[in-house]
Amino acid sequence: MGRPDLNDGYPNRGDLNRRNVLAALGGLTVAGSLGFAALGTGADALASSARTRVRYWNLFQGGDGTNQVAMVDAFRKEHPDIAVKDSTLTWGGPYYTKLAMAAAGNRAPDLAVMHQGRVPGFAPGRLLDPWDIDLLAKYGVRETDFNPVLWKRGVVGGKLYALPLDIHVQLCFYRKDVCKKAGLLDADGRLPAAGSTDEWFGILKAAKKQLKNGQQTLGLHASDQNFAWWFFVAFYQQLGGGYFNDDQTDVTFDTDKATEVLEFFRKHVTDGYVAVGEADGEAFLAGSPFTWEGNWSVPYFNGEKLDFGAQPLPPVFGKPATHAESHSFILPHQSGRGAADEGAYRLAAYMVTHATTWAIGGHVPAYLPTFKDPAYLKLSPQNEYSRPAMEHPATEPHIWFAGSTGVLAQHVGPIVASSNLGSAKPAAAARRMKSALEQLLAMKNPMDGRTAAQELKGAGA
Repeated sequence: MGRPDLNDGYPNRGDLNRRNVLAALGGLTVAGSLGFAALGTGADALASSARTRVRYWNLFQGGDGTNQVAMVDAFRKEHPDIAVKDSTLTWGGPYYTKLAMAAAGNRAPDLAVMHQGRVPGFAPGRLLDPWDIDLLAKYGVRETDFNPVLWKRGVVGGKLYALPLDIHVQLCFYRKDVCKKAGLLDADGRLPAAGSTDEWFGILKAAKKQLKNGQQTLGLHASDQNFAWWFFVAFYQQLGGGYFNDDQTDVTFDTDKATEVLEFFRKHVTDGYVAVGEADGEAFLAGSPFTWEGNWSVPYFNGEKLDFGAQPLPPVFGKPATHAESHSFILPHQSGRGAADEGAYRLAAYMVTHATTWAIGGHVPAYLPTFKDPAYLKLSPQNEYSRPAMEHPATEPHIWFAGSTGVLAQHVGPIVASSNLGSAKPAAAARRMKSALEQLLAMKNPMDGRTAAQELKGAGA
């Protein structure tokens, strides 16, 4: 998705249709070039004799895709009366563009996946339909079985629009061979969490002594705008930093706290622990003792037969918090939901309540009873990080321009990266971040033509 201009040139709320959605999302004019033809595929499932048919869109590829297919196939086996046509579409901006077009053009699938942080920007009530809480309960899904913070992030205007499947978090991966030589592991063979910046840099210093010249100590993804932003969110929340007031009319971003975080990042580079431009994951496999990566790297590292551990990002500012997003199930808007609703609810409920297979990919299940599943408890290193990650998630502000691959990361991520690389001083970068947030707060959501404050007021939140 292209970066929207900071102006008011978006369609009026009353003119939300497929053409205007295309225009608002960057002048995309050829639906076929976005894979929009996927709407018409799946004749085998849709033409079957099953009593209920469900069209399901997701963005899961690679190892995630394999796990997702296994889960859908298991559902089909247990529910032969429901025919599921699942379509995997391109991750990121293209996926959300197609989803918006489909909902605006009344051609939406019955069920889809969305990053929870994107929900406020997707015009809930217009492009998304709310979940029926009673119907979810009928199929075994209840609010009490979820982390309260995670569940409430799917609520807009008092209605649930995102049913969480997982949280996926940023982690500190560590090689046990290097850390053991450095004397850093505890009696259980795990790395104790650093409780201050001094402790953390002490850990890095000890590990670096075990390396050959030229080896990187920590993979920080210093120049990547998405990772830079995700890591910032985690450590800024450790300091208790905020972004906007409750009415979303004013920026409350704390530039002093932001500067402290940016100086912390920059020190990794200036002290020689991070090699800018290094392929961080590959360096970790080659002997680098630490790398900060998403939990989706777990199967990759496991596949290399590496002896490693993983934990939430170190709570160096005292308060545990690690960046988290959530894959959630949503109901794209349909003018008249019919029999397929039953299938959509049953499929979503099944996926949420049978999440051990999904957790193999490194994701932390949102459905808390999964934590009692013996098969889940055996997963490593998931059994090291899953509980603390679920208990201390650091999330982006609940506002329309946030969320995975969203406008917020596009605007502020490069600023964080510029500080990491030394092209901007941390204090100056913090001021630029606040200015960008002020511009974003005045911007109108291309989905409904309203500012964040107008959307919040309209939702009755």
